[in-house]
Amino acid sequence: MADGAYLNGGAMLILETITQVLTVVFISPLIAGIYENLKSKIELRKGPSIIQPYYDIFKYLKKETIAPYNSGYIFIYGPYIVFSILILISFIIPVVIPEPIYFTASADFLGGALLFSLASFIKVLSSMDSGSNYSAMGAARASSFTYLGEATLITVFFAVAFITKTDNPYVTNHYLVMHPFSYLTLLHIFASVAFFMIFLFETGRIPVESEGLMELGMIDGALNYEYSGKLLAINKWSGYIKNYLLGSVLLNVFIFPWFMFSGGLFILDVPIMILKWFLLMLILLFIETTLSKLRLYKVQDFLATAFTLSIAFLIVSVI
Repeated sequence: MADGAYLNGGAMLILETITQVLTVVFISPLIAGIYENLKSKIELRKGPSIIQPYYDIFKYLKKETIAPYNSGYIFIYGPYIVFSILILISFIIPVVIPEPIYFTASADFLGGALLFSLASFIKVLSSMDSGSNYSAMGAARASSFTYLGEATLITVFFAVAFITKTDNPYVTNHYLVMHPFSYLTLLHIFASVAFFMIFLFETGRIPVESEGLMELGMIDGALNYEYSGKLLAINKWSGYIKNYLLGSVLLNVFIFPWFMFSGGLFILDVPIMILKWFLLMLILLFIETTLSKLRLYKVQDFLATAFTLSIAFLIVSVI
């Protein structure tokens, strides 16, 4: 009987693991498509279909990959490494399922933050390996900004550890669900606001245009400038996954940790996550359509504010 229960539990854990990882990989482009469609509706434009990101990925996958003459192995294999790192992160943090899945114990919040930093570093290194001056300009911009963003990301996760006495993201989710008063503490509020500001920067919502036609404001777009074919498809897909991971951590750990299920009801987590994302998209649309983009040299001020808020939790916790 015990063996049967163990086998049932093991099979459930496998299903939960598969569900979480496949949701991250295949739903992340849909989230991006829904957002762009909603944004176009607000701006009174027809806009792209919600499945446009899937179409773009498959279109690039079918095209020939052309590498610059001076590029090396890092340029070729960097996108695959970044994609693999982001998939690993999807095992570690509660982006769909509220209970630990397979390989969750391989890292914690701090490990996840370091993996995000590693993925960003490899992406910058890969773009510089192309030998393109424009890509080098984008890499310089990314390096000059992300040192504050990544420092804030790591510090915010320390703030969460102060609240729950652990840096396990699943424990944090359960703790906030069971102790709603901790959700309203200054410690949690400072950490949530700082993480939200980092999420806005990392996804290019505000204060800069990470993607688009404004070359003087592009960061992530400049890093992808020399890529084509399959490598561009992988880079685009990695961007969707990264946005989904950061947004889901923001939702499930900081803003809205409730209504997540495990066991026999775990399949409900997928539509629930889409609904949570819909609420987050409404907030993002309000910010993006009502606030003007800041000039490029003001980005460090924005990130410095986020970093200051993340440090403020140390003062609050000591006092």
